[in-house]
Amino acid sequence: MGVTPIWPEATDINDSGEMTFHGRTASSLLGEFGSPLYVMDTDEVSARARRFVAAAAKAFRNTTTHASYAGKAFLSKEVVRIVAQAGMFVDTCSIGEMRIALAAGVPGRRLVLHGNNKSDEEIALAVEQGFAKIVVDEPGEPARIAAIAHKLGKRAKVMLRVTSGIHAGGHEYISTAHEDQKFGVALLPAGTPTAVLGILDDMIAAATPAVTNARIMPKRQDTAAQQQATESQEPQDSQERQLQYDVRYPYDLHGNEVSATDRALADAMQAVADGPAHAVLATIAGLSDDLELVGIHSHIGSQIHDANAFIEAAKRMMLLRKTFYATNAYTLPEVDLGGGYSVAYTDAEDAMDIDVELGRLADAVTATNDALGMPAPVISFEPGRYIAAPSGVTLYRVGAIKHVALPQGTTAQDGSAINERAYVSVDGGMSDNIRPALYDADYAVRLASRSGAPETMLARVVGTHCESGDILVHECQLPADITRGDILAIPVTGAYGRTMASNYNQALIPAVVAVGVSGAHVMIRRQTIDDLLSWDVSN
Repeated sequence: MGVTPIWPEATDINDSGEMTFHGRTASSLLGEFGSPLYVMDTDEVSARARRFVAAAAKAFRNTTTHASYAGKAFLSKEVVRIVAQAGMFVDTCSIGEMRIALAAGVPGRRLVLHGNNKSDEEIALAVEQGFAKIVVDEPGEPARIAAIAHKLGKRAKVMLRVTSGIHAGGHEYISTAHEDQKFGVALLPAGTPTAVLGILDDMIAAATPAVTNARIMPKRQDTAAQQQATESQEPQDSQERQLQYDVRYPYDLHGNEVSATDRALADAMQAVADGPAHAVLATIAGLSDDLELVGIHSHIGSQIHDANAFIEAAKRMMLLRKTFYATNAYTLPEVDLGGGYSVAYTDAEDAMDIDVELGRLADAVTATNDALGMPAPVISFEPGRYIAAPSGVTLYRVGAIKHVALPQGTTAQDGSAINERAYVSVDGGMSDNIRPALYDADYAVRLASRSGAPETMLARVVGTHCESGDILVHECQLPADITRGDILAIPVTGAYGRTMASNYNQALIPAVVAVGVSGAHVMIRRQTIDDLLSWDVSN
């Protein structure tokens, strides 16, 4: 007997109807390690990490690719070692994540530091350890990093996080590239219509070699004069035009000889050159004694099912890269396109086909750079949820079961009328998985300790906390004979479960147990009452 694809590959159902993980039954795991329990299939982590690294390399076969595991999804020394052995870098965004990654033995050159409000301590540690990149998130940060690097006698590698204006994904809180939020520096000046970038959709087929060799020059006349010259369509002196051409071409073009497509691209480049992101890149370049500018970064959101939004964001990043080359004669070596590759939390949801979608993204990036006359950059990615989430399952013991009569007119998620719902309480809840309460996230669930009756009942799986929003699974069908002491299993909890866990109601955070072909062992121990009491140092 098997399970659906949302469960780790080595999950099965034995002849007794009990769920097994690499042959270990759910009941044996809880018997040895306690309940609730995070179960992390480390073989699945390794397989998914290797799959992503290989898919990226295959898709972008004409350039170098890097994949960094986003440690915020789930981090432990063991998982750090697994993803590093699979060929990944590791993204960190706090001193704790940095220290865990370093303690796992990963050298600084394979680590990345993110964060919108980095401390001096975090920056200094990244500089001392020679991190592969420190991702700049605000205009004042380059000077801070430069000062710390100078004091340490080192040169820090930095890249700029750019808010592209393309945002995608599920809940508003995980959509991160719109302008009105805390991350990154805007691509365009405030109030600039994004229509100026519309040429990116047509440029690949229509741009000429001349415009791909253009250089944006400092403005030499006021806006009114520029507008008057444009309206009169009089040829402009080469000293007056913002769009200049490289001397390698055996001809010079006057303003009225530039095609509409080329002029539109020049206008887009000018808008980008006037933007905040470009200004910060220029600031970084001016601090070259202490900072090495290694690229630009974009992260547009999470739970994204296809490459469409990635393609639009990537085009804008390539345009910024071209523009900075035109203005500063500097070719940004790397473009990091971030994370957000979706996974299915229920059987009804979609997951990104990374082989297909990364292939589409690669084609678009290649075509855009060809049209812009730019060499391919190193392309980087930051999968986290994609690696960790499907590798994890959480096991709970069932406690109270309450059948609640519902008022007439109540409907289920599918719109059908219902008159009763069973509230099935378990020994965990929002303290070990906050996502349903925070993001209204859906999960699947199944009885894991036995087969159960063929008859089912409409149920809601809830936690033990003093909150009506303490819900783990909003709506599901469970065997009608479910009873206290049974074990429930919720899949796809490997990401943002343990890492966002809390001690709400002074609940103890569960252990994380690694399972694989080599057996089962504690990866992160369970908290104890002694832990709670030891943290309280008041009289």
